Amino acid sequence: MKIFKVSELISIKRSIETGTSEQLDVVKKIIAEIRTRGDEALREFTEKFDRVSLSSFSVTEEEIETAYQQVDERFISIVQEAAENIRTFHEKQLRPSWMTTEENGTVLGQKITPLDSVGVYVPGGTAAYPSSVLMNVIPAKVAGVKRIVMVSPPDDQGLLPAAVLVAAKEAGVEEIYKVGGAQAIAALAYGTETIQSVDKITGPGNIFVALAKREVFGDVDIDMIAGPSEIAILADDTARADELAADLLSQAEHDPRACSVLVTPSFALAEAVSVEVEKQLSTLPRKDIAARSISDYGAIYVTADIDEAVETVNQLAPEHLEIITENAIELLGKIRHAGAIFIGRYSSEPVGDYFAGPNHVLPTNGTARFSSPLNVDDFQKKSSVIIYSQKALTENGAKIAEFARMEGLEAHARAVEIRLKNDGKL
Repeated sequence: MKIFKVSELISIKRSIETGTSEQLDVVKKIIAEIRTRGDEALREFTEKFDRVSLSSFSVTEEEIETAYQQVDERFISIVQEAAENIRTFHEKQLRPSWMTTEENGTVLGQKITPLDSVGVYVPGGTAAYPSSVLMNVIPAKVAGVKRIVMVSPPDDQGLLPAAVLVAAKEAGVEEIYKVGGAQAIAALAYGTETIQSVDKITGPGNIFVALAKREVFGDVDIDMIAGPSEIAILADDTARADELAADLLSQAEHDPRACSVLVTPSFALAEAVSVEVEKQLSTLPRKDIAARSISDYGAIYVTADIDEAVETVNQLAPEHLEIITENAIELLGKIRHAGAIFIGRYSSEPVGDYFAGPNHVLPTNGTARFSSPLNVDDFQKKSSVIIYSQKALTENGAKIAEFARMEGLEAHARAVEIRLKNDGKL
């Protein structure tokens, strides 16, 4: 793993996956076909891309029952405990509607309303991601969303992974469809004969899913366009090189474009971690992926002191940040930009991926400078409430009308003044 001076800092920001013009054309055509032909087009694309012909897109109760039989009781127990941790954490994010009454009788407030419906995309292919189900569905449930739809691409037998179905059932999903890719995003956004449209789409996917989410944004809301995973570790001589190397590789194995960075004032630690990464790489099942990630996007930066290390981390604005230093908690207040912050030796990043409770859907590509993890607020909307009193309008009506005329909007001014005139106040 390459070691640099901090003066050679390279941004972790990678090119946003805008796709090729050919990929974008494919996505636009798929969306147009789904909007025009609905289920017929959805069936055709499923046969073409997933190589399976389905008589029905819906997951049945029998399929869910079979899924429970295919996983062991230990897995079900772990999913249930993780779900409870995630639920408990997100319940603390709930905020009530509120009203305040002014002395002049005016009432102002904010009404918080859950979205009517949300679609959750769960990636398929060779891997199963039950954690993705929990992290997207449970905050929506906590927020009060009544209709949550899950979509995921089927295998060549027309089935979804048992672990994914179990996680969906435990999270409370009642509507699941075996569709994937850009066609699934289009179906969620615009609806078909089988799948009713939703108001928001969340969840990760491949480049075609990402492009489709971009295309439908505006007609529906989306969570984010997530890039490859990334981790930054802020560490000093109190950290163990083998543990840091393991944490760096835990992100590198995700994707060849994943980014793993160590920032430390200790050159001795930097050298030890570099050696340990190469050692551990040799035994990883996904070593080819991880090796490419470490080679292209991995780095160790050596700083003059811990303060410079902190500032370096803030410049990187990483998705995941581990702080493994002496008195690590004391550095928390100095961190301005990070999606999730893991403090101390026992807070390895996978703890947050699966079990601790905070959401693992996080801002990537430096967007932690202005973005937050997926949370309950993402599944609610806020309406302002204004109950203006007669006394308040009498006191402020002339100022409101003057403001309106300043903008050249005479009808706005008159809408206020006619009430003052009718009440004999003008």
